[in-house]
Amino acid sequence: MAVFGNGIIVNKTFEFALRTIKLCKYLKQSQKDYAISSQLVRSGTSIGANVREAVYAQSVNDFICKLTIAIKEANETHYWLELAYGAEWLTKQEFDSIIQDCDEILKLLTSTINTTKKKMK
Repeated sequence: MAVFGNGIIVNKTFEFALRTIKLCKYLKQSQKDYAISSQLVRSGTSIGANVREAVYAQSVNDFICKLTIAIKEANETHYWLELAYGAEWLTKQEFDSIIQDCDEILKLLTSTINTTKKKMK
């Protein structure tokens, strides 16, 4: 079911995972935070992992399921980023930059799921 193989969502979620890893490394070094940054790195990297699983889904329903999990992980990541910003661990510029990427991924995933569901009908 390789619908988007090495496409835009795969690339964006991979790049986002790398940004998340680097951000968490920064948070651990500068803020001495381990709890929030470990949650953030887990959810931020899980988005792309679920997208990669969707690439080789066994069925259309499995494809949708994997992308739905990716949306849930992206939403959780959004929460952790908001929390880090609210705790003043990120500047407005840092927050705006990474949250924009997270929002874009959420929109792409939602659009892909909706398009796939329409094609099923």
